[in-house]
Amino acid sequence: MRAVRAGLKPALKTGIWLLKITIPLSLVVTLLGYFGVVSYIADFLNPVFRLMGLPGEASLVFITSIFLNIYSVIAVMAQLPLTVREITILAVMCLIAHNLIVETTVQAKTGSKAWQIVLLRLSMAIFSAFLLNWILPSQMKGIVPALQVTISHNFIELMLGWVKSASLLTLKIVILVTLLMVLQEILKEFGVIKLLSKIFSPLLKLFGLPQSTSFLWIVANILGLAYGSAVMVAEVNNGTVTKQDADLLNYHIAISHSNLEDLFLFVAIGAPAMWILFPRLAIAAMAVWGRRWALSRKKTTVR
Repeated sequence: MRAVRAGLKPALKTGIWLLKITIPLSLVVTLLGYFGVVSYIADFLNPVFRLMGLPGEASLVFITSIFLNIYSVIAVMAQLPLTVREITILAVMCLIAHNLIVETTVQAKTGSKAWQIVLLRLSMAIFSAFLLNWILPSQMKGIVPALQVTISHNFIELMLGWVKSASLLTLKIVILVTLLMVLQEILKEFGVIKLLSKIFSPLLKLFGLPQSTSFLWIVANILGLAYGSAVMVAEVNNGTVTKQDADLLNYHIAISHSNLEDLFLFVAIGAPAMWILFPRLAIAAMAVWGRRWALSRKKTTVR
């Protein structure tokens, strides 16, 4: 009962904060899509996407990804006939750079500068696309046909659909954040967090991450940034993880997180799991070691 009581208050506070960002944002993006603004931006990016081995229409998927979650991305992708190769490149881009406003707000609250995180995720998404277009076999087998998902062009139907999805999102956020905060208190009470830190210590060293970030790394990989925000903010606020260590973690999880639910959503529509997991882990490790180098240079300059 002590763990439940200790977890409820921060869970409620973080849940409300997260909803204040997520719900208005989803409404704005829904309206932008309805009035054609998203499509206009996508048309502008078409030439760049062709250079990355993607059809021009794929730019619409990436623009959707920047503002919304992976479920929204899958809904848009389902309308396009794509090869497995194209799905793989697009999946890595979207897994690196999705839901940027919400997730960047979380990371800014835990010690990183928002503009650096946005720049990192967008640049690495584009870099990964060019890299995969260069190294992936030119003829990866299979074409995934479009599912022709119906998108309503009636404004009232659109708004009703948004209300339904927003309600489900609210319920999901409240339940997951509460359960996660309670679970964190239980794991602390029984010393499980210390055990997990020891188990994952060698892997974290390879990624250039401090051992203190091990539990948050696990949370980010299982639940992602938005749903794991309650624990992340709490760990920094109570001093368990310093802002400097959290900043290093942010450079990693900005590129590679939610490696269960989001990853398998793309696997379900034809993307090979290894190709959408390992390139992101490698790029994430490069980002952290690069950040470490930049910080060490800064300290040397100051001296």
